[in-house]
Amino acid sequence: MDFEHLSPLKISADNLTIPFLKKHHLDFNDWQIEAFKNKHDITLLVKQRARYIDELLTRLWDFVGLSESYDLALIAVGGYGRGELHPKSDIDLLILSESGFSEQSEQKISQFITLLWDLKLDVGQSVRTLQDCYEQGQTDITIATSMLEARFLIGNKQTFKKLQETLENDSFWPSDKFFIAKKEEQIGRHKSCHGDGYSLEPDIKNGPGGLRDLQTVAWISKCHFNAHSLLELTTFNYITPGEYRELVDCQTFLWTIRFALHTVTKRPDNRLLFDFQSEVAALLGYTGQANEAIEQMMKAFYQTIHRVKELNDMLLQYFDEAILGNLNQKIESIDQHFQLRDQMIELKTPYLFSDRPETILSLFLHIANDARVQGIYSPTLRELREARRCLTQWLQNIPECRIIFMEIMRHPRGMGLALTLMHKYGVLAAYIPQWSRIVGQMQFDLFHAYTVDEHTHKLIKNIYNYPANKETHPLAHERYNYLEKPELLFLAAIFHDIAKGQKGDHSTLGAVDACAFCELHGLSRYESKFVAWLVKEHLTMSVTAQRRDISDSRVIMEFAQLVRDEKHLNYLFCLTVADICATNEDTWNSWKGTLMRELYYSTQKMLRRGVENPPDIRDRIRDRQRKTLSALLEVGIEEKNVKPLWKRFNLNYFFRYHSRQIVWHTTNLLQHKDHSQPMVLISDKNERGATEIFVYHKDMPALFSSVVTEIDNKKLSVHDAKILSSRDDFSLSTFTVLEQDGEHIDPDKIQRLKAAIERGLIAPETVNCQQTRLMRIKRQFKFEPEITFLPTKRKRTQIEIIAFDAPGILANIGEVFRSSGLMLDTAKITTIGERAEDLFIVSTEDGDALTEQQEANLKANLIAELSPDS
Repeated sequence: MDFEHLSPLKISADNLTIPFLKKHHLDFNDWQIEAFKNKHDITLLVKQRARYIDELLTRLWDFVGLSESYDLALIAVGGYGRGELHPKSDIDLLILSESGFSEQSEQKISQFITLLWDLKLDVGQSVRTLQDCYEQGQTDITIATSMLEARFLIGNKQTFKKLQETLENDSFWPSDKFFIAKKEEQIGRHKSCHGDGYSLEPDIKNGPGGLRDLQTVAWISKCHFNAHSLLELTTFNYITPGEYRELVDCQTFLWTIRFALHTVTKRPDNRLLFDFQSEVAALLGYTGQANEAIEQMMKAFYQTIHRVKELNDMLLQYFDEAILGNLNQKIESIDQHFQLRDQMIELKTPYLFSDRPETILSLFLHIANDARVQGIYSPTLRELREARRCLTQWLQNIPECRIIFMEIMRHPRGMGLALTLMHKYGVLAAYIPQWSRIVGQMQFDLFHAYTVDEHTHKLIKNIYNYPANKETHPLAHERYNYLEKPELLFLAAIFHDIAKGQKGDHSTLGAVDACAFCELHGLSRYESKFVAWLVKEHLTMSVTAQRRDISDSRVIMEFAQLVRDEKHLNYLFCLTVADICATNEDTWNSWKGTLMRELYYSTQKMLRRGVENPPDIRDRIRDRQRKTLSALLEVGIEEKNVKPLWKRFNLNYFFRYHSRQIVWHTTNLLQHKDHSQPMVLISDKNERGATEIFVYHKDMPALFSSVVTEIDNKKLSVHDAKILSSRDDFSLSTFTVLEQDGEHIDPDKIQRLKAAIERGLIAPETVNCQQTRLMRIKRQFKFEPEITFLPTKRKRTQIEIIAFDAPGILANIGEVFRSSGLMLDTAKITTIGERAEDLFIVSTEDGDALTEQQEANLKANLIAELSPDS
């Protein structure tokens, strides 16, 4: 089937019926999709669709008799005005009259538009006079830009020419004001996309480096130079022929992605959501196991938008000079090769970067040295781009480069703007071979919101900002100031994820790369091994804090033995906090901050005492009891009233709770007279960064599942649970809870939650999980659960459960424990994106660890319950 066969010109007037045209349009769409799959030129397809719509609209215009309205013109505007249409692009139309519309014309226009709607065309129409166009365009830059693309379709050409004259009038949108408005529009558009094109669900049209950034350059060119194509900019010497070809290549790739996305979604989507990435990658011909096809496609996408952003930055600087006359005449020499042109650094010696590549690094050292520098001057940026592409070896292989690179690493401002621009303009990728492999490397999960290179860049910036972030991260701020050599921390940050995407453990592989890099750059063997250790263990502190029971001295002992001394602890703490915060905007919360600080201080105390001299547990418990009794006495509660209550508690209770918590529990338990009824306390002070729910009730297997179900029904998240039993079989349990966004519980929910838990404990058979619809974004990440039994020296069984984080997962796990007759001692709840990674310590009803057969049965039951399709 060919395009000409589908042309509306072949249709007689008798065939202009809705059913026939719908069928004709569907045939054309099918033909285009088939042509796309067969790798036809995307530019031809996009232009053909616009021509097809041109012909259809002109026939319908005649069909309804609008040609008889002699002064009217049908004009394509916006993207359609450029002669470009993707499968679900809006067909933007302007129906123009020189002075006004008669009643007869209005009726025919209404009939024309109704026909288009009946054909299910994605039409955006405006009906205006010339005066309307002038007035509305003057007050709305979007309308003005859309009309800038105006293209005549049918009707009165003189009316169209008068529109062109109106738009070209200097009083309409002078090029300087238009340029400023489009720059501001681009900044706002980027901010609405979180200012970052490296989101894992990017907007291919509006995001930084997307199609709008290419169009912004074209619009400004048309307004100021009257250039009808980017190619014409080469005649004005604003872009080189090579840069023009690069812009065309980028546009072609982005067009291909967008065409495929519209084909898959069958709607005007511009966000490349997880839901569609697999199908889009397949349609584009990417192949591979698991998520390899998606990762290949997304890597190519991120590399493309990086090129667009770079060219957009450079060209807007050139336009700034040409249009606004900002020639930056204030020039101050830096050295023989560089000068400061106002706030931009400029290369004075042409071709220096190509002739002496080490001066590329000198550029960024100058940026670190001079706080006045805010960017790189556009001609210098062009020289940098050209020299970077002509390199015949990695910059790190040049001895002079290694010296300057380490000067930047050690400079107080080196990891500020200098590092950001090295990343932005591809110099890190030209310097470190391993870095070039992670540029645009996608992380197909819901935990990381950015590509590997962008995540690492944000991590480095988090560390760099510690000195100014005393309120946000007070302990990291304090510890960072004690680091003897911060450059070791920054080197570890650069390499912590650099081996992602390779086969094998990325921490281990990255440690090897880090050690070799450090030795190449003249660091001592001790320093090189130290950086490698940080890379290898960069996940350990986070895992220990969030997924282990850090009230257990044995856990602290094991971690202290790993870190060995306070120097290792300080560096690892600073790296870990920055890493967590760089994953996505919502990961860090006060509860995680509390866990990290508690692990830090407990480990510090253990190290100062000496790991070979662990504290005596009984001495620690007696000391805690003394402090608690003293605190109770201050509020008027005497020891003689406390002792009988405490005799009912196992020593483990005093080991697992702090004095403040014990005071809270004891005060309320002494006032609780009817022990056949549950007592539920909900904290309102949030000292530990989260809300604590304390439950006192007669022990029963359904306690955990009942409580977590009611918590889940209130749309809250459990992060920790201590399930303790008294000597007389009462539960003394605490659940640490936050809102789903990581904030403290809304005070309005507290009393409702308290009442719901009390009802559930009194009548557990009435507790039902309220089904919650699975979030759209999680549907693409389902995976089979993993159940692992971990070794423990205690008379308990430790289970690690990694499963898809579906609604009600904790309640389901609790129900399996209950039906298996197991008693739950501890739960550590960690949600990482779409993954629930939870640790449970359980025992039989007799207080014993599970046998091998019991473990096998439990594993089978958990898998059956937690399988995403069960």
